[in-house]
Amino acid sequence: MSTSQAPAGVLVVDKPAGPTSHDVVAVARRALRCRKVGHLGTLDPLATGVLPLVVGRATRLAPLLSGAGKQYDAVVRLGLSTDTDDVGGVVIGGRDAGDGDATAAPPSARAIEEAAAGFVGSHLQRPPAVSAKKIEGVRAYELARRRRPAAPEPVRVAVETLAVLSVDGPRVRCRIACSSGFYVRALARDLGEKLGCGGCLETLRRERHGRFTLDDAVPLARLVEEGPAAADRLIPPGELLPELPGVVVNERGARRAAHGNPLGPSDIVWDESMRDGAAPDSGRVGRAAREGAGAALRAAGGGRPGPGERVRVLDPDGRLLAVAEPAAGGLLHPKIVLV
Repeated sequence: MSTSQAPAGVLVVDKPAGPTSHDVVAVARRALRCRKVGHLGTLDPLATGVLPLVVGRATRLAPLLSGAGKQYDAVVRLGLSTDTDDVGGVVIGGRDAGDGDATAAPPSARAIEEAAAGFVGSHLQRPPAVSAKKIEGVRAYELARRRRPAAPEPVRVAVETLAVLSVDGPRVRCRIACSSGFYVRALARDLGEKLGCGGCLETLRRERHGRFTLDDAVPLARLVEEGPAAADRLIPPGELLPELPGVVVNERGARRAAHGNPLGPSDIVWDESMRDGAAPDSGRVGRAAREGAGAALRAAGGGRPGPGERVRVLDPDGRLLAVAEPAAGGLLHPKIVLV
Protein backbone atom coordinates (compact mmCIF):
# COMPACT_ATOMS: atom_id res chain seq x y z
CA MET A 1 0.00 0.00 0.00
CA SER A 2 1.09 3.59 -0.44
CA THR A 3 2.65 5.16 2.63
CA SER A 4 1.10 8.46 1.59
CA GLN A 5 -2.28 7.10 2.64
CA ALA A 6 -3.38 6.46 6.21
CA PRO A 7 -2.10 2.95 6.99
CA ALA A 8 -4.69 0.30 7.79
CA GLY A 9 -4.47 -3.44 8.26
CA VAL A 10 -2.62 -5.97 10.37
CA LEU A 11 1.13 -5.86 10.93
CA VAL A 12 2.57 -9.07 12.35
CA VAL A 13 5.61 -8.43 14.56
CA ASP A 14 8.12 -11.03 15.74
CA LYS A 15 8.35 -9.80 19.31
CA PRO A 16 11.73 -10.19 21.05
CA ALA A 17 12.12 -11.10 24.72
CA GLY A 18 12.17 -8.09 27.02
CA PRO A 19 9.61 -5.50 25.93
CA THR A 20 5.94 -5.74 26.85
CA SER A 21 3.24 -5.95 24.21
CA HIS A 22 2.38 -2.31 24.95
CA ASP A 23 6.04 -1.40 24.34
CA VAL A 24 5.80 -2.99 20.89
CA VAL A 25 2.62 -1.00 20.16
CA ALA A 26 4.43 2.21 21.12
CA VAL A 27 7.32 1.36 18.78
CA ALA A 28 4.89 0.66 15.93
CA ARG A 29 3.06 3.96 16.48
CA ARG A 30 6.33 5.87 16.16
CA ALA A 31 7.58 3.85 13.19
CA LEU A 32 4.33 4.05 11.20
CA ARG A 33 3.51 7.59 12.40
CA CYS A 34 0.05 6.36 13.24
CA ARG A 35 -1.63 6.78 16.62
CA LYS A 36 -4.27 4.08 16.08
CA VAL A 37 -2.35 0.87 16.79
CA GLY A 38 -3.29 -1.97 19.13
CA HIS A 39 -2.34 -5.61 19.66
CA LEU A 40 -4.56 -8.69 19.40
CA GLY A 41 -3.27 -10.62 22.39
CA THR A 42 -0.74 -9.97 25.13
CA LEU A 43 2.66 -11.65 25.11
CA ASP A 44 4.57 -11.54 28.40
CA PRO A 45 7.97 -9.80 28.40
CA LEU A 46 9.65 -13.23 28.59
CA ALA A 47 7.86 -14.43 25.45
CA THR A 48 8.81 -14.01 21.80
CA GLY A 49 7.10 -14.56 18.49
CA VAL A 50 3.88 -13.67 16.69
CA LEU A 51 2.27 -10.46 17.93
CA PRO A 52 -0.34 -9.18 15.42
CA LEU A 53 -0.95 -5.43 15.55
CA VAL A 54 -4.11 -3.81 14.20
CA VAL A 55 -3.42 -0.46 12.54
CA GLY A 56 -5.66 2.45 11.58
CA ARG A 57 -9.27 1.68 10.80
CA ALA A 58 -8.48 -2.06 11.09
CA THR A 59 -8.51 -1.57 14.87
CA ARG A 60 -12.30 -1.82 14.55
CA LEU A 61 -11.85 -5.48 13.57
CA ALA A 62 -9.92 -6.36 16.73
CA PRO A 63 -12.91 -8.02 18.47
CA LEU A 64 -13.27 -10.41 15.51
CA LEU A 65 -9.56 -11.24 15.34
CA SER A 66 -8.38 -11.41 18.96
CA GLY A 67 -10.22 -14.61 19.94
CA ALA A 68 -8.39 -16.87 17.48
CA GLY A 69 -6.53 -20.02 18.53
CA LYS A 70 -2.79 -19.94 19.24
CA GLN A 71 0.22 -22.23 18.91
CA TYR A 72 3.30 -22.08 21.13
CA ASP A 73 6.75 -23.64 21.48
CA ALA A 74 7.47 -23.71 25.22
CA VAL A 75 10.12 -24.95 27.64
CA VAL A 76 8.86 -25.93 31.10
CA ARG A 77 11.35 -25.97 33.97
CA LEU A 78 10.43 -28.75 36.38
CA GLY A 79 11.51 -28.66 40.01
CA LEU A 80 10.82 -24.96 40.64
CA SER A 81 7.65 -23.05 41.46
CA THR A 82 7.48 -19.24 41.38
CA ASP A 83 4.93 -16.59 42.26
CA THR A 84 4.52 -15.63 38.59
CA ASP A 85 4.63 -19.22 37.22
CA ASP A 86 7.68 -18.36 35.12
CA VAL A 87 11.43 -18.21 35.78
CA GLY A 88 11.30 -14.43 36.22
CA GLY A 89 9.36 -14.72 39.47
CA VAL A 90 10.31 -15.30 43.08
CA VAL A 91 10.92 -18.97 43.89
CA ILE A 92 8.27 -20.19 46.31
CA GLY A 93 8.71 -23.96 46.15
CA GLY A 94 9.48 -27.01 44.11
CA ARG A 95 11.75 -29.97 44.63
CA ASP A 96 14.88 -28.04 43.61
CA ALA A 97 14.04 -25.36 46.18
CA GLY A 98 13.92 -27.91 48.99
CA ASP A 99 10.16 -28.26 48.94
CA GLY A 100 9.68 -32.02 48.78
CA ASP A 101 11.78 -35.16 48.82
CA ALA A 102 15.08 -34.18 47.22
CA THR A 103 16.12 -37.84 47.05
CA ALA A 104 13.15 -38.84 44.91
CA ALA A 105 13.87 -39.73 41.30
CA PRO A 106 12.93 -37.04 38.75
CA PRO A 107 9.89 -37.76 36.58
CA SER A 108 10.58 -40.05 33.64
CA ALA A 109 9.92 -38.98 30.07
CA ARG A 110 7.01 -41.42 29.98
CA ALA A 111 5.50 -39.98 33.16
CA ILE A 112 5.85 -36.47 31.74
CA GLU A 113 4.18 -37.44 28.47
CA GLU A 114 1.32 -39.17 30.29
CA ALA A 115 0.79 -36.16 32.57
CA ALA A 116 0.90 -33.75 29.62
CA ALA A 117 -1.69 -35.79 27.71
CA GLY A 118 -4.15 -35.17 30.53
CA PHE A 119 -4.35 -31.49 29.61
CA VAL A 120 -5.63 -32.12 26.07
CA GLY A 121 -9.28 -31.19 25.61
CA SER A 122 -11.53 -28.73 27.40
CA HIS A 123 -10.95 -28.02 31.09
CA LEU A 124 -10.97 -25.30 33.73
CA GLN A 125 -7.65 -23.48 34.14
CA ARG A 126 -6.65 -21.20 37.01
CA PRO A 127 -4.91 -18.14 35.51
CA PRO A 128 -1.60 -17.05 37.07
CA ALA A 129 -1.89 -14.80 40.12
CA VAL A 130 0.18 -12.26 38.17
CA SER A 131 -1.80 -11.82 34.96
CA ALA A 132 -4.07 -9.42 33.10
CA LYS A 133 -7.20 -11.14 34.42
CA LYS A 134 -9.50 -8.78 36.31
CA ILE A 135 -10.59 -9.38 39.88
CA GLU A 136 -13.45 -7.06 40.87
CA GLY A 137 -12.39 -4.71 38.07
CA VAL A 138 -8.67 -4.66 38.93
CA ARG A 139 -5.94 -6.46 36.98
CA ALA A 140 -4.42 -9.34 38.94
CA TYR A 141 -0.90 -8.03 38.33
CA GLU A 142 -1.88 -4.66 39.80
CA LEU A 143 -3.11 -6.37 42.97
CA ALA A 144 0.18 -8.25 43.15
CA ARG A 145 2.13 -4.98 42.88
CA ARG A 146 0.10 -3.63 45.78
CA ARG A 147 0.95 -6.80 47.70
CA ARG A 148 -2.70 -7.79 47.70
CA PRO A 149 -2.48 -10.91 45.51
CA ALA A 150 -5.70 -12.74 44.76
CA ALA A 151 -6.45 -15.86 42.78
CA PRO A 152 -8.39 -15.23 39.55
CA GLU A 153 -11.42 -17.44 38.97
CA PRO A 154 -10.76 -20.52 36.82
CA VAL A 155 -11.83 -20.19 33.19
CA ARG A 156 -12.66 -22.83 30.63
CA VAL A 157 -9.95 -23.32 28.02
CA ALA A 158 -9.26 -25.89 25.34
CA VAL A 159 -6.06 -27.63 24.21
CA GLU A 160 -6.20 -29.07 20.71
CA THR A 161 -2.77 -30.71 20.81
CA LEU A 162 0.06 -30.90 23.35
CA ALA A 163 3.18 -32.67 22.09
CA VAL A 164 6.25 -33.27 24.27
CA LEU A 165 9.14 -32.59 21.89
CA SER A 166 12.05 -33.36 24.21
CA VAL A 167 13.03 -33.93 27.83
CA ASP A 168 16.48 -32.66 28.84
CA GLY A 169 16.96 -33.04 32.58
CA PRO A 170 14.45 -30.74 34.27
CA ARG A 171 13.57 -29.01 30.99
CA VAL A 172 10.57 -30.17 28.98
CA ARG A 173 10.06 -28.69 25.54
CA CYS A 174 6.56 -28.94 24.14
CA ARG A 175 4.32 -27.55 21.41
CA ILE A 176 0.79 -26.49 22.32
CA ALA A 177 -2.15 -25.60 20.08
CA CYS A 178 -4.81 -24.03 22.27
CA SER A 179 -7.76 -21.70 22.55
CA SER A 180 -7.63 -17.99 23.20
CA GLY A 181 -7.32 -17.26 26.92
CA PHE A 182 -5.03 -20.22 27.61
CA TYR A 183 -2.01 -19.48 29.82
CA VAL A 184 1.10 -21.54 29.08
CA ARG A 185 2.52 -20.33 32.42
CA ALA A 186 -0.44 -21.96 34.15
CA LEU A 187 0.17 -25.15 32.18
CA ALA A 188 3.80 -25.20 33.38
CA ARG A 189 2.64 -24.74 36.97
CA ASP A 190 -0.08 -27.39 36.73
CA LEU A 191 2.19 -29.91 34.99
CA GLY A 192 4.74 -29.52 37.78
CA GLU A 193 2.04 -29.95 40.41
CA LYS A 194 0.69 -33.04 38.65
CA LEU A 195 4.19 -34.56 38.61
CA GLY A 196 4.72 -33.65 42.27
CA CYS A 197 7.89 -31.63 41.71
CA GLY A 198 6.72 -28.11 40.88
CA GLY A 199 7.17 -26.34 37.59
CA CYS A 200 7.33 -22.97 35.86
CA LEU A 201 7.73 -21.59 32.36
CA GLU A 202 11.29 -20.99 31.16
CA THR A 203 10.86 -19.89 27.53
CA LEU A 204 7.89 -19.27 25.27
CA ARG A 205 7.60 -18.56 21.56
CA ARG A 206 4.25 -17.96 19.90
CA GLU A 207 4.31 -19.57 16.48
CA ARG A 208 0.76 -18.80 15.38
CA HIS A 209 -2.14 -16.50 16.22
CA GLY A 210 -5.14 -17.54 14.14
CA ARG A 211 -4.04 -17.30 10.51
CA PHE A 212 -0.96 -15.20 11.34
CA THR A 213 2.34 -17.11 11.58
CA LEU A 214 6.05 -16.45 11.95
CA ASP A 215 6.26 -16.42 8.13
CA ASP A 216 4.19 -13.22 8.20
CA ALA A 217 6.22 -11.57 10.98
CA VAL A 218 8.75 -8.75 10.80
CA PRO A 219 11.40 -8.43 13.55
CA LEU A 220 10.81 -5.43 15.79
CA ALA A 221 14.28 -4.03 15.01
CA ARG A 222 13.51 -4.08 11.28
CA LEU A 223 10.24 -2.26 11.90
CA VAL A 224 12.24 0.51 13.56
CA GLU A 225 14.71 0.61 10.66
CA GLU A 226 12.01 0.80 7.99
CA GLY A 227 9.87 3.42 9.71
CA PRO A 228 6.84 4.55 7.67
CA ALA A 229 7.87 2.26 4.78
CA ALA A 230 6.92 -0.70 6.99
CA ALA A 231 3.30 0.15 6.10
CA ASP A 232 3.92 -1.85 2.92
CA ARG A 233 3.97 -4.95 5.15
CA LEU A 234 0.40 -4.46 6.32
CA ILE A 235 -2.10 -7.18 5.51
CA PRO A 236 -4.98 -5.05 4.15
CA PRO A 237 -8.47 -5.27 5.67
CA GLY A 238 -9.84 -6.91 2.52
CA GLU A 239 -7.62 -9.95 3.14
CA LEU A 240 -8.67 -10.36 6.77
CA LEU A 241 -11.48 -12.60 8.01
CA PRO A 242 -11.39 -14.91 4.96
CA GLU A 243 -13.54 -17.41 6.87
CA LEU A 244 -16.53 -15.04 6.62
CA PRO A 245 -18.68 -15.05 3.50
CA GLY A 246 -18.65 -11.84 1.48
CA VAL A 247 -21.05 -9.83 -0.62
CA VAL A 248 -20.19 -7.26 -3.27
CA VAL A 249 -22.02 -3.93 -3.34
CA ASN A 250 -22.48 -1.40 -6.11
CA GLU A 251 -21.70 2.32 -5.75
CA ARG A 252 -24.97 3.04 -4.00
CA GLY A 253 -24.41 0.13 -1.64
CA ALA A 254 -20.90 1.36 -0.88
CA ARG A 255 -22.27 4.78 0.10
CA ARG A 256 -24.92 3.21 2.31
CA ALA A 257 -22.42 0.89 3.97
CA ALA A 258 -20.11 3.84 4.70
CA HIS A 259 -22.93 5.48 6.67
CA GLY A 260 -23.98 2.27 8.42
CA ASN A 261 -27.29 2.10 6.54
CA PRO A 262 -28.99 -1.25 5.87
CA LEU A 263 -28.28 -2.87 2.51
CA GLY A 264 -31.02 -4.30 0.35
CA PRO A 265 -31.02 -6.41 -2.84
CA SER A 266 -30.66 -3.31 -5.04
CA ASP A 267 -27.39 -2.42 -3.27
CA ILE A 268 -25.74 -5.78 -3.90
CA VAL A 269 -24.19 -7.23 -7.05
CA TRP A 270 -26.40 -10.29 -7.08
CA ASP A 271 -27.21 -11.26 -10.68
CA GLU A 272 -28.57 -14.44 -12.29
CA SER A 273 -25.12 -15.92 -12.92
CA MET A 274 -24.45 -16.08 -9.16
CA ARG A 275 -27.44 -18.16 -8.13
CA ASP A 276 -25.55 -21.44 -8.33
CA GLY A 277 -22.41 -20.01 -6.70
CA ALA A 278 -20.78 -18.73 -9.88
CA ALA A 279 -18.77 -15.53 -9.71
CA PRO A 280 -20.09 -12.26 -11.17
CA ASP A 281 -18.89 -11.07 -14.53
CA SER A 282 -15.14 -10.42 -14.31
CA GLY A 283 -15.47 -7.10 -16.09
CA ARG A 284 -17.61 -5.69 -13.28
CA VAL A 285 -16.04 -6.98 -10.09
CA GLY A 286 -12.43 -7.43 -8.92
CA ARG A 287 -11.01 -10.90 -8.20
CA ALA A 288 -11.07 -10.64 -4.39
CA ALA A 289 -14.67 -9.45 -4.45
CA ARG A 290 -15.71 -12.18 -6.92
CA GLU A 291 -14.22 -14.85 -4.64
CA GLY A 292 -15.94 -13.32 -1.62
CA ALA A 293 -19.32 -13.20 -3.31
CA GLY A 294 -18.99 -16.76 -4.52
CA ALA A 295 -18.12 -17.90 -0.99
CA ALA A 296 -21.13 -16.06 0.39
CA LEU A 297 -23.47 -17.78 -2.02
CA ARG A 298 -21.96 -21.21 -1.46
CA ALA A 299 -22.18 -20.75 2.32
CA ALA A 300 -25.80 -19.66 2.04
CA GLY A 301 -26.80 -22.38 -0.41
CA GLY A 302 -27.34 -19.85 -3.20
CA GLY A 303 -29.35 -17.44 -1.07
CA ARG A 304 -28.86 -14.98 1.75
CA PRO A 305 -26.55 -15.69 4.72
CA GLY A 306 -28.31 -17.20 7.72
CA PRO A 307 -29.40 -15.40 10.91
CA GLY A 308 -26.50 -14.18 13.04
CA GLU A 309 -23.92 -14.93 10.35
CA ARG A 310 -21.44 -12.12 9.88
CA VAL A 311 -20.76 -11.06 6.30
CA ARG A 312 -17.94 -9.04 4.75
CA VAL A 313 -19.20 -6.16 2.61
CA LEU A 314 -16.79 -5.56 -0.27
CA ASP A 315 -16.60 -2.99 -3.02
CA PRO A 316 -16.03 -4.11 -6.65
CA ASP A 317 -12.24 -3.87 -6.15
CA GLY A 318 -12.30 -6.21 -3.16
CA ARG A 319 -11.81 -3.53 -0.49
CA LEU A 320 -13.49 -4.28 2.83
CA LEU A 321 -16.10 -1.63 3.59
CA ALA A 322 -17.89 -3.17 6.56
CA VAL A 323 -18.85 -6.30 8.44
CA ALA A 324 -22.61 -6.77 8.45
CA GLU A 325 -25.23 -9.07 9.94
CA PRO A 326 -28.59 -10.14 8.47
CA ALA A 327 -31.51 -7.98 9.61
CA ALA A 328 -35.29 -8.17 9.33
CA GLY A 329 -36.77 -7.93 5.86
CA GLY A 330 -33.86 -9.63 4.13
CA LEU A 331 -31.53 -6.69 4.73
CA LEU A 332 -27.87 -6.64 5.78
CA HIS A 333 -27.03 -4.22 8.58
CA PRO A 334 -23.39 -2.98 8.76
CA LYS A 335 -22.19 -3.48 12.35
CA ILE A 336 -18.52 -2.56 11.87
CA VAL A 337 -17.81 0.18 9.32
CA LEU A 338 -14.27 0.67 8.07
CA VAL A 339 -14.69 3.57 5.63
